[in-house]
Amino acid sequence: MFPSMLKKKKKSKDFKIKAFVACLFLIIVFLVGYAYIMYNQQVLARSYFDRVKFNKGQRVIGIYNEKGMLMVTGHLGTTMHSEKAYHCLTNNTLEDGSVCLEWDGKARMYLNFQELSPSVPCYTIRWQSLSPDVLPTDCYESFMGQGHWYGGGLTRGGNWPLETESFPFAPFITGDAKRQQWGNVLKRYFISSRGIAIQVDEKSPFYVSMNDNKSGEMCFRAKHDHFAFVNRLTPLPELSYRICTSENMRQLHQQMTQQSLWDGLKEHDINVVHSLLEEPVWQIPSSGGKGITGDSIHNYTERVIALGFLRLGHVLVNEFWQKHIGDFTLETERFPNLEETVTILHRRGFRIVFSVQPFISTDSDNFAQSVAKKLLIYERQSERSIPALTRYKSVASAGVLDITNNASIPWLTEKLEKIQKTYKIDGFYLDFGTSQNMPHYYQCNKTLYNPDQYKTIFTTALEGVISVIGVSSAVTVPRPPAFVSLPPVNSSWEGLRTVVTSALTYGIIGYPFIMPGPIGGDYLLPPSASNETVSFYFMEEPPLPDQELYLRWMQLATFLPVIRFTHLPSEYKSELIMEAVKELTLIRQKAVIPLLKKYLSDAMNEGLPLIRPLWMLDAQDTACLYVNDEFSIGENLIVAPILDKGQLQREVYLPQGVWKDGIDGSLRKGSRWIHNYRVPEDKVAYFMKMPDNTRF
Repeated sequence: MFPSMLKKKKKSKDFKIKAFVACLFLIIVFLVGYAYIMYNQQVLARSYFDRVKFNKGQRVIGIYNEKGMLMVTGHLGTTMHSEKAYHCLTNNTLEDGSVCLEWDGKARMYLNFQELSPSVPCYTIRWQSLSPDVLPTDCYESFMGQGHWYGGGLTRGGNWPLETESFPFAPFITGDAKRQQWGNVLKRYFISSRGIAIQVDEKSPFYVSMNDNKSGEMCFRAKHDHFAFVNRLTPLPELSYRICTSENMRQLHQQMTQQSLWDGLKEHDINVVHSLLEEPVWQIPSSGGKGITGDSIHNYTERVIALGFLRLGHVLVNEFWQKHIGDFTLETERFPNLEETVTILHRRGFRIVFSVQPFISTDSDNFAQSVAKKLLIYERQSERSIPALTRYKSVASAGVLDITNNASIPWLTEKLEKIQKTYKIDGFYLDFGTSQNMPHYYQCNKTLYNPDQYKTIFTTALEGVISVIGVSSAVTVPRPPAFVSLPPVNSSWEGLRTVVTSALTYGIIGYPFIMPGPIGGDYLLPPSASNETVSFYFMEEPPLPDQELYLRWMQLATFLPVIRFTHLPSEYKSELIMEAVKELTLIRQKAVIPLLKKYLSDAMNEGLPLIRPLWMLDAQDTACLYVNDEFSIGENLIVAPILDKGQLQREVYLPQGVWKDGIDGSLRKGSRWIHNYRVPEDKVAYFMKMPDNTRF
C-alpha cells in the first residue's frame, strides 16, 4: 500500500514538471516569434529623409521632429489590400530625389523631401492609381493625442477645431454650408496644433472625410466623379500633397501662408483698402429687387447722413440695377437720373459699388447674343451647341459666361467699363455664387481642374481692368482691394455664432481681408423651413431683426475688418440702440481701426489674418486651442462677444500677459479664465494688451 502511494506521488510530480517545461517552451516560442515579428516590422519601417519612418507592409508613416518625438501618424493607401511593395522600375522613377514604391498593378507612391526653411522640413507624398479599383486614400490620426486640426474652410457643422466634427467623404468644392459639406471660401490647407501643416495640390480631385464612422482620422482621397472632378487631368486619379512640420504652430502657419499681396498694387488700391476698414458698407435694401430705385438710394443715404455719427462709405447696390440679370446695362425706368444721384453722393463723400454676376438670364437680350457668339458655358457632349442653364437667386433660368473663352472677358469688360464711365461708378462687387451654382453638366472652352477654378479665372481677369472691392466666394486669395465675403447667414442667434467661426476659419486659411454680411443677417429662414432644405440664394433680405439680436450683432461687427449695414439703427426708434451704437462707433474709431491698420502690413506681407484665434497669441497654451467664441485683432485686442439670447454674463479666457478691461478699465492677468464675467446688454467684452512690464 505504501510503495504504491509513493509511486503515484512521483508520477504526479513528473507530470507537473513536464507541464511547466511545456508552458515555458511555449512562452519562449511566443516571445521569440513576437521579437522576430517586431524586428521585421522595425526593418520594414525604414527611415526616409532622417525624420520619416514608413512601414511598407502596413503602409504606416510616422513623421518625427528633430528630438525624435512622433509628430503625426498616417495610414496610407487604405483602399489597397496588397501588402507587398517594390521599388519602382527605372523608367518610373523621378530625378528629383524622390523615393518611389509600387504595389504591383495597384498604385505607385513617390515620397520626397524639401526644406521650406531650416526649421520647417516638408515632405511631398504623391500617389498614382494604377487600377480603377484603387482610389488613393491617406488617413491621419486626429484624436488620441494627435493634436487639434484647423483649416480647409467652414464646414456644415461649423465646428472649431475641425476634428470635433464628423462627416463622410465629400468633394472639396465651395457650396452652401447649410446644404453641402463646405462653405463659400476654401483653401486646401490644414494645420494641427502638433506642428503639422498639410497643403493639397490644386490639381488633385480632392475628397475629404473627418472622423467618419468614429474612425478618429482625417482622410484625403483622390476620386473622379460626374460633377466636381468630372474633368480627368489623368486617366486614373492622383493624390498629391505636402506635409510640413515645426516645433511652433504659429511659426509654421506663418511660413505656410507667407505671401506678398503688394505686387502690382496701386496707390488707389491701398486707399480703397483703408476706406473699407475706416468706413461702413451700406447695402441698399432690395425686397427682391422691387424697392431699388434712384430715389430709394438717395433716401437711404439721406437717412445715413441724418444719423450724424457714422462715417460715410461705400453704397452697395445689388444686381437689380439691371432689368434682367446679365443685361449689364442700367434700367433707366427705375434709375432715370442716376448720373445726378451719383454726383450728389460723391459730393457728400459716398462711393458707389454695383454687384455684377457671370449669370445671364434667358430673359435678357444678351442671352441670345451670347449664345450666337458662343460666349456661354455649354452642355457637356453637345458640341458647343446647347448652353448649360442654371438658376441663381431670383433668376429661374440663366446661362453662365464662359470666361475661358478668349472673347468673353473683352465682351464683358467693355460693358462694365461703359457703365463705370457713364455713371461714375467707383467699383464692382463680384457675385458668382459657389461651385454648386454651376450647371451640373458644365463644359468650358478650356478644361477646368474643378468648377471652383472658374471664380479664380474670373476674378483675375477682371481685377486688372475694373476696380473690384469684394467677391462672394474664393479658393485663392484675390488681389487687394478685394475683400472676401463671409457666408450669408440666417437672421438668428445661430447665424450670429457662425460669423465668429467663419472669420476665424477664413483668416487661418489665408484670407486676411474678410467682409461680413449686414448687421442682423442676410436672410430670414421661414419657421417651417430647415437649414438643410432651403438655400439662402433664394431668400429675401430679412425684416427688421429683434432689437437684442441687432445690438449684439453690432457689438461683434464693430471689431471686424469691415462693418456692413442694411438696417439702420434709427429704424428701432430706441434710445438704448442709438446710444449703444454711438459708443461702439467711438470704440471702433479709437481702438479698432488703428489696430487694423497696424496689422495691415502683416496681412499684406505675410498673409497673416487680421482676425486671429487665441492660439496665435500663445500656441503652447492648450486652453487657447479650444476657444471658438473669442478672437483677437492682431495681438493687441481680444473680443469676447455675447452670442446667445438673454445672456448677460459669459466665460472669458485671456492668454498670457496683462490685459486692460475695455468695460471698467481694470487690469487682469492672463493665462486664466474669468468666470461669470458680466456683460450688460449695451456693452461688449474686450481687452487690450498692456506692455510686458506692466505691474498691478
